[in-house]
Amino acid sequence: MKPAFSVIFLTTLIGAAQGLFLALFTAQSYALFSLLPVQDSQSFYAVGVLLVLIISALGLASSFLHLGRPERAWRSAAMWRTSWLSREVIVLPVFMGVMLLYGLAHYTGWKPILVTLPDGVAIDVSVILGVIGTVLAFALFIATGMVYACMRFMQEWHSPLTVINYILLGGASGFTLAAAFATSQAPELTGFFAGWALIITLLAFASRGASLIRNSRLRPKSTLQTAIGIKHPRIVQKSAGFLGGAFNTREFFHGSSQSTLRSVKWTFLGTVFLAPVLLLMAGLWLDFPGALILAFTVQYLGLLAERWFFFAQVNHPQNLYYQAIS
Repeated sequence: MKPAFSVIFLTTLIGAAQGLFLALFTAQSYALFSLLPVQDSQSFYAVGVLLVLIISALGLASSFLHLGRPERAWRSAAMWRTSWLSREVIVLPVFMGVMLLYGLAHYTGWKPILVTLPDGVAIDVSVILGVIGTVLAFALFIATGMVYACMRFMQEWHSPLTVINYILLGGASGFTLAAAFATSQAPELTGFFAGWALIITLLAFASRGASLIRNSRLRPKSTLQTAIGIKHPRIVQKSAGFLGGAFNTREFFHGSSQSTLRSVKWTFLGTVFLAPVLLLMAGLWLDFPGALILAFTVQYLGLLAERWFFFAQVNHPQNLYYQAIS
């Protein structure tokens, strides 16, 4: 497939935003049970949620760049009963709306207590909004991943690993960003976020590595023989059916060589996983805050390469018909 950079930025940005919110709410939940220090609502949670909203908005804005008629974008939500894309389109703005309310609750200090647990733990409105936001964050991860995983004819995508990778990669980038954010806003939480970022990054490496191994062993279900119904052992295509380039020859193939694909694969394996792990370890054990900021920067750039590879690696079945021009 030909990677669309608007979709690459959409998925990587909103994934980091979802992961950052999950990190913030995890810290609030731990603090609720006195497992972490309580942080200031305005300088930490409100600013953190503002960052979530900015990143989400940038991702949403980038999604309009590949639309032929952006003014009709609202119609993409019409098929929510059957389309994972429609569900993603619906959940994303709802998630952002809940984030706005969650941030406002912290910024204004309007957090009335709704429930008091038997051990004296008070559940206020921000906690309820955080729980709703968590459900929406995972629903958005699932919807985004299923947009691709539901396509049975795309063998490289049609796997539970696609959804798992979206969740873990978004979580890894979000917690790494939270660690970088905490260096200035809540230094006492830096180790907590960096530790979880390290764990989730390693889990993401295992999951993404499993998908790479799986995809390398795939065999095409369709061949030129099955495509045209002729069983001759040697069929050679001489023409793509066009005198020149057309939509089919441009939009379903990236045009890069196999050596380029291999280079991008090893690049993202190093920048999404190896380098951030080393930088997170440096930030944790050498007390070097700058390493955590660099870890997120390197990891996000690597995620751009990873998402490009995610699209480019897929061999669309239509390329059986339009793979050559003589």
